[in-house]
Amino acid sequence: MNSNKKQALIWLKKARTSIDKIITMIEEDTYCIDVIQQNLAAIGLIKSANVKMLESHLSCCFTTAAKSNDETRINEMIWEVLTIVKTAQNK
Repeated sequence: MNSNKKQALIWLKKARTSIDKIITMIEEDTYCIDVIQQNLAAIGLIKSANVKMLESHLSCCFTTAAKSNDETRINEMIWEVLTIVKTAQNK
């Protein structure tokens, strides 16, 4: 596992912990703004993990495909990355 994936995993585990805390806060009827702030922190962690995973994909999988000179595979991977970027922009 490369360092980008390791960092993404750390952030996702922190997000999972935050989500568990959010659930508890809601169950305990915690002040809404406090819950929202915690929720935004979890969203930030997930977004950061997503960027790290994309970095990992580009530096490993995408680079390998580019070196293969398989034009069909390269075009597929370009399309995949563009689709992910467009999806992320809409969130």
